[in-house]
Amino acid sequence: MSTQTTSSAAPPVQAESQPGRTLTLAAVLLAVFVVPMSISGTAVALPDIGADTQAGLAPLQWVVNAFNVAFACFTLVWGSIADIVGRVKAFAAGAAVYAVASLASALATNVLWLDGARALAGIGGAAIFSCGAAIIATVFDGPARAKAFALFGTVAGVGVAIGPSLAGVLVQGLGWRWVFAVHAVALLLVLLAVPAIAKAMPADGGSGASIDVPGSALFVVAMVLLTTAIVQGSQWGWGSPGVLGLFAGAVVVLGIFALVENRREHPMLDLSVLRNRRFVGLCLVPVAASFGFVTMLTYLPSYLTAATGRDTGTAGLIMLLLTAPVLICPMLAAKLVTRGVSALTLIYVSLACLVVGDLALTLFSPDVKILVVALPMLVTGAGMGLSAGLVDGQALELIDPAKAGMAAGFLNTLRLGSEAIAVAVYGSALATVLGTRIQDGIGDYAGAAQPDQVADQAAGGDFARATELSGAVDTEGFTHFLAQSYDSAFHTVLWGLAAVCVVLCAVVAALLRGGGTAKNAV
Repeated sequence: MSTQTTSSAAPPVQAESQPGRTLTLAAVLLAVFVVPMSISGTAVALPDIGADTQAGLAPLQWVVNAFNVAFACFTLVWGSIADIVGRVKAFAAGAAVYAVASLASALATNVLWLDGARALAGIGGAAIFSCGAAIIATVFDGPARAKAFALFGTVAGVGVAIGPSLAGVLVQGLGWRWVFAVHAVALLLVLLAVPAIAKAMPADGGSGASIDVPGSALFVVAMVLLTTAIVQGSQWGWGSPGVLGLFAGAVVVLGIFALVENRREHPMLDLSVLRNRRFVGLCLVPVAASFGFVTMLTYLPSYLTAATGRDTGTAGLIMLLLTAPVLICPMLAAKLVTRGVSALTLIYVSLACLVVGDLALTLFSPDVKILVVALPMLVTGAGMGLSAGLVDGQALELIDPAKAGMAAGFLNTLRLGSEAIAVAVYGSALATVLGTRIQDGIGDYAGAAQPDQVADQAAGGDFARATELSGAVDTEGFTHFLAQSYDSAFHTVLWGLAAVCVVLCAVVAALLRGGGTAKNAV
C-alpha cells in the first residue's frame, strides 16, 4: 500500500531524530490506559455508588452510559479540532477536561452530579484517544511507528483487562470515590509531560481553519440520538415508539450532516476520506472485533456464573484466557511485521480467529472442562489482539497527515460505537431467545408465572430472583431448567455473532481488495 503524499503538510517526524519521543509515547500511553480502564472498571463501583447516593437503577446505569455516549459523540469532533488547533493543544485540553471531570466525580454528592461529571470525562476521553493516535502517527515513522501503535493497542487492552480488578481493589480498600481520584492523578502526570510532547512535534500549529461548528453540532446530536436509542433499547423495547423515534431522528440528522459537510470548505468530516476503500475496510476491522470479542468480554462472565455455577473469582480467572492474548498479540504482530510478514495478512488472520473462536466457544456447556474451551478462548482473544494497534497504524498511513486527527477520530468513533451496538444487540438477543425458551417450558412447573420478568432476571444471571418471581413449586428443578435454557440461548446467540463476523470479514476483504486510493487522494 502506497504512502506517497502530495500534501504540503509536514511528513511524520523520524523517531530517531526527535527529542522527547520516549516521554511523549509514555504520556500518551498513560492517558490511553486510563480511558478503557475507566470504561471497564466503573461498573464494579456501581453497587457502592448506589448504596452511598441512594440512586435508582436508571440514573445509576447512566454513570457508565453517560461516559460511553459522550465518548462516542465527541471522538470525531475532537479529531477534527486537533487538525485545526494542533494535536498537542487538543490532547492537553482533553487530558485537562478528563482530570477535572474525574475530580468532580470523586467529589460528587449525588448521582446526577456524578452522571454529569462522567459525561464530561467522556468528552475528555474522546480527545485522548483521537489526538493520542494522531500524535503517535506524526512523531513516529516506519518500524518505530509500528511498535508504538502495537504498544497503543496493548496498553488499551491492559486497561480493559485489569480495569475491573483494580477498581475492585480500590472500592474494597478505599471506597468508590478513589476509582475516579486515581484517574485524576494519572491525567495530572500526563499534563506535566505536555511540554515534552510539544517539543517532539515542532510543526504542530494546526491548519488555522475555522472549527466546523454546524457540522460538529449536527454530528453530536445524531450520535446522542443513536447511542441513546441503543442504550435504552433493552429497557424500552427495540420496537417501542421511543426507540424507533430516536433511530429515525438519528438517520434524519445524519442526512442533514452529510449535506452540510459537502458544502463546507473545512468540514469536520471530509467525506472524501470515505472514498478510500482501504481506509474504510480497515476501519471496519474493530467493528468485527466488537461483535466477536467485546461481547464475550462483557457477557461470558455471566454465563460462567449463571449457567455453569462457578463463583465470581473463578470466572475472573477463567476470563484471563480471553484477555491474555490482547496483552501479548499486539507486540507479536508488530514484530512479525518488522520481519516481513504482511500487515494485511495478520489482519485477515485476526478476523479468521474471531469467527473460528466464536464458533468453537459453542463447546461451552454447564459441565464442560475448562481445558476443552481454553483454546477457543485464546483464539478469540488473539482475534482481538492481532489487529489492536496494527489496524490504526495501517489506516492512518493511507491518510494525508493534515487529516490524521479527523481520520483517527472517525476510526475510534466506529470502534466505540460498534462496541455499544454489539453489547446492546447481544443483550437484547439473549433476552429474546431466553424468553422464548422460558415461555415454552415454564408451564411444566406448577405455579410458574411471569415469564417476561423471569426471562429478564435470568438474562442478567440472577437465577435466584428469577426462580422467586416464577412461583415454581419445584425450585431446584426450575433453577436447573433456567440453566439449561440460558445455555441454549447462549449457543444460539454465539452462532449469530459468528455470522455477523463472517459478513463483516467478507465486506472488509472486498474493500481491501478494491485497491482504494493512496493518501495523496485524501
